[in-house]
Amino acid sequence: MDFQTKPVLHGYFRSSCSWRVRIALALKGIEYDQVPVNLIKDGGQQVTSQYKELNPMQQVPAVTIDAITLSQSLAIIQYIEETRPGPRLLPTDPKKRAQVRMISDVIASGIQPLQNLYVLQKIGAEKVQWAQHFIVRGFEALEPLLKQTAGKYCVGDEISMADICLVPQVYNAERFKVDVGQFPIIKRLNQTLMEIEAFKVSHPSCQPDTPSDLRS
Repeated sequence: MDFQTKPVLHGYFRSSCSWRVRIALALKGIEYDQVPVNLIKDGGQQVTSQYKELNPMQQVPAVTIDAITLSQSLAIIQYIEETRPGPRLLPTDPKKRAQVRMISDVIASGIQPLQNLYVLQKIGAEKVQWAQHFIVRGFEALEPLLKQTAGKYCVGDEISMADICLVPQVYNAERFKVDVGQFPIIKRLNQTLMEIEAFKVSHPSCQPDTPSDLRS
């Protein structure tokens, strides 16, 4: 397979799904180009006919890699895992691998879609309470799962796709003023992961499209 052409990530600095992919690329040491897709400006650049050709769901991220375009962050991460060397993002043990996928799906299917931008725009004035409700509900399920699976990281002592999903979701929780302190395992894991370079360099505060007032 020809890896000569750098992957291109179409994403948004604050999109948690885009951040997941940025973390995975950073953990694998893969250089890539970014094409920002502003989800707010002009009603959202993701709804243009040009972007719809890349991703018919009109969401970020979309990644062009190895002459194909993929959307859906977990599919992208698993493709990267299956085609690129570097640290494993899925454990070799089938039970642990299933646990990683379970935790990833709880976040990617059970929490994040209920508080994403498109849904909140439809909710209107009650959007903060709505987001808080579904994040807390999800974390109340996630905390006891992590109690069973966590070591240093979400599943045992190796970083995995579960950790890649967790950190952006905690960032969202803090944005919506959820008290993460009521979930001590989630809080501890997030603090541990945010010390790791791949999670720092991929953070929304330091992306090419991060507004100057949000940079750090």
